Amino acid sequence: MNLDFITIAFVNILELGDPVLSLGLVAFLLLLVALPVSFWSLTTNKKSSNVTLLIALANLCLASQLLLRWWQSGHFPVSNLYESLCFLAWSCSLTQLIVEQSWPSPLVSAFATPMSLIAVAFASFVLPENLQKASPLVPALRSSWLIMHVSVIMLSYAALLIGSILSAAVLIIDREDNLEIRASSIGSGGYRATGKQNIDLDPINPIQLSSLNFSRLERLDTMSYRTITVGFLLLTVGLISGAVWANEAWGSWWSWDPKETWALICWLIYAAYLHTRLTKGWQGRRPAIFATSGVLIIGICYIGVNLLGVGLHSYGWFF
Repeated sequence: MNLDFITIAFVNILELGDPVLSLGLVAFLLLLVALPVSFWSLTTNKKSSNVTLLIALANLCLASQLLLRWWQSGHFPVSNLYESLCFLAWSCSLTQLIVEQSWPSPLVSAFATPMSLIAVAFASFVLPENLQKASPLVPALRSSWLIMHVSVIMLSYAALLIGSILSAAVLIIDREDNLEIRASSIGSGGYRATGKQNIDLDPINPIQLSSLNFSRLERLDTMSYRTITVGFLLLTVGLISGAVWANEAWGSWWSWDPKETWALICWLIYAAYLHTRLTKGWQGRRPAIFATSGVLIIGICYIGVNLLGVGLHSYGWFF
């Protein structure tokens, strides 16, 4: 890694003037460098400490950016699409770091890093300049529910996106191999009985257990399930808090606003995923199809509604 090149790029970016936009571009550069390094790590099948460092630095830049924007604007930085995209990128990179702590595999960084990179790139290079600047909150957002509802929803999107991307990896990696999940449907387990046991010889402990070495597909399936479960719980809390806030702001718990409708569809998709695993015992590639389709639903719910500029939740639409 050419540290001199990165240092020079940082200096040039910081000379742009606006520290908030500059920190976003620094985060983009860090993620951009981390992406090929993470794919290179796949060739050695070993996690690269450089990738983890780059993702952690990008996460720190995004956190600093959000805090600085919060200090400048005087309100939680979700007043427009630029700020919420940066918050989503921060949440995705944080989720990635947490997942990598549980399973230090180059597959996680290779599949998860593009999510943060796309969010930062869209915010920094696609959105018009007027949406990148801080704007005052509309009356409906001036509530104590803002931090709780929006932060929980964005964290849920991040967990669901990362979990879904790992599920997509289950569909892509080693497609020619038969996928045999030896853990339970809830992603636990890891021991099995071995050999024929003789109760007469060992009446106290007639069954002996030996640990299993899970394949990378099994680990991917387990990590995607656990991440999606956390995201689903956060999404549930976010929907409930949003309903309470809507009742205070608009006098109705649920108005079938486009954003609310698509959020409900998203919740149903992941509820179906969890249902197939918990009650039907589905594992591996079949439930991964449900999870992978959730990426498109989240995209429509989060970006699509803003692009259309319709409904009560369109505070920063593209056009």
